[in-house]
Amino acid sequence: MSAQKSSLALADEMEERFLEFAARICALVEALPDTKTGRHISGQLIRCGTSPAPNYAEACAAESRNDFTHKLGIVLKELRETRIWLKLSVKRPL
Repeated sequence: MSAQKSSLALADEMEERFLEFAARICALVEALPDTKTGRHISGQLIRCGTSPAPNYAEACAAESRNDFTHKLGIVLKELRETRIWLKLSVKRPL
């Protein structure tokens, strides 16, 4: 039973970390300039940077191990996309 409890605690911790990440992305987006490039990157970041939290929550409610793996893969894809947009915003001073 303690293994299950620690598993639930880990899931809660991961969800909280994804929520914090999304909140930080929101703050970053608000700070980007209102230029054509800034608006484009903002839109991309707000979509891919905030989606891991709800997608992770969906993965935690998966109906099977395969469903969980698939949904977690979506979380990873969104995080990778976010990483690229963040790298671009650093390379291209806005």
